[in-house]
Amino acid sequence: MKNLFLLPLIFVLLQGCNTDKTSQEQQQGRQGKTSYSDTTGVRYAKGFSIRYFDQYKIVSIKSADPNSPEDQYILLEKGISRPEGFPDAQVIQIPLKSMVAMSSMHIGLLEFLGAESILTGLGSLQYVYSPSVNGMIKGGKVAEVGRDNGLNQEKLVEMHPDLVMTVGAPGAKKDSYTILKQAGIPVLANSEWIETTPLARMEWVKLAAALLNKEKVVNEKFDVIEKEYHRLTRLAGSVSTKPSVISGLNIKDIWFLPNGENYMSQFLKDAGADYYWGNTRGGGSLSLSFETVYPKALEAQYWVNVGFDKNDTRKSILAQDSRYTDFKAAKSGKMYSYNSRVNAQGANDFFESGTINPHTVLADLIHIFHPELLPGHQLVYYKQLP
Repeated sequence: MKNLFLLPLIFVLLQGCNTDKTSQEQQQGRQGKTSYSDTTGVRYAKGFSIRYFDQYKIVSIKSADPNSPEDQYILLEKGISRPEGFPDAQVIQIPLKSMVAMSSMHIGLLEFLGAESILTGLGSLQYVYSPSVNGMIKGGKVAEVGRDNGLNQEKLVEMHPDLVMTVGAPGAKKDSYTILKQAGIPVLANSEWIETTPLARMEWVKLAAALLNKEKVVNEKFDVIEKEYHRLTRLAGSVSTKPSVISGLNIKDIWFLPNGENYMSQFLKDAGADYYWGNTRGGGSLSLSFETVYPKALEAQYWVNVGFDKNDTRKSILAQDSRYTDFKAAKSGKMYSYNSRVNAQGANDFFESGTINPHTVLADLIHIFHPELLPGHQLVYYKQLP
């Protein structure tokens, strides 16, 4: 008698299991039917994912706002009908033929893939380092569209690019682009800045590759840089002594330093340096008082990321605050910054191509802290302040 009562329950459970299994099989089957001969995988980045299907890809990007759901995009081959099952996703027709970018870092992504020619607009034309993109600007091929409250949406509607790539900053209002979305212009928020390691930040180039159907290219180039980065990390990891280092400057009574899970902290760690705040939790920056930093800065052997301007010198930095002259690194002249590649407009290539060349940035830092390990290396993004 007892078994008669149990039978319906067992039936329901079996049905549930079968339903789950069928759903999983369907999903696996859809993913298994990808028509793409070249795909790419995300190994380091935590902020986005790419899934491949038949004639389309699904990209999911974590929102910069932790309380908001992730954004989803259907990267759809032109001429193919929108697939079912992704009701909230924006559709982006691929491969892109035109794109407007809101950050110079996006230029670096396109140049890595040899695709900067698809740029038709930029938020600002001033802070561009790339000689080829500056040539396009001079040739009238790239328009300035403004940013944030100054965004010229009417101009963008007239241009009608295949995609507007924005920066996924915290607090960014998604309804800022309502006019564009109503006009059928997709807007994708690139949030590479949330990543905590140099390779993870660089890996966002794979998102650009997916938009361009350049997975084969990105896999080949990424693998080379990845191997070189790991080789350099192992090289720096062999040292027995790690020099102490501080970073940044005191600005209006606040000293911004990389937090322990900031990509710059990882650079310093991988380069074999001893960064005092390297074990703090969280990404982004610490906001400390001068008095908090001062005791550590007094004894630090190196002082890096000192200023952005190409004309910065040791004398001009020390003139900003007389207390700087007390620092050991100031006395020894071991002051370095990432302002070696700054053009006449003030555009700094560290923030443009530096993101997709983490192995070169790391080589610079290793050469600074341990010159004996890379004796033939010439600094690229960094320079010692004259």
